[in-house]
Amino acid sequence: MSNTNTRLQNVKKLQAKRWENEDHWDAINDLLIKELDEILALEPENTSALINIGAIYSDMGEDEQALKYLHRALNLGSADKNLFINLAIVMTYMGKHPEEYHEFLEIAEDKTEDPLTFKAHFDPESR
Repeated sequence: MSNTNTRLQNVKKLQAKRWENEDHWDAINDLLIKELDEILALEPENTSALINIGAIYSDMGEDEQALKYLHRALNLGSADKNLFINLAIVMTYMGKHPEEYHEFLEIAEDKTEDPLTFKAHFDPESR
């Protein structure tokens, strides 16, 4: 297994712990972004890292930044289910028309989730 895959597995484990340690939410997000930025500095076309950093920025409420990373993964040809779900989540939070993001949800139905990526948190009542 590559070093990058190990790092992405660790990122996924740490991001799950954010919800158990909300007192350290900001610090954990900072660590996650730093790690993903380092991965992307070495592998700028790593779609798993792009999808994950997009999910984290979405969870932080930084939707424009999230969309930037998610679109990069899309433009690189990622077929990961989490990419399409995360695009729909971010576009929902941005107040986009449902027609604009329903297509991504339909595409996601036929896709497989990459084990190295994760979904952004979606709570329509939170924003």
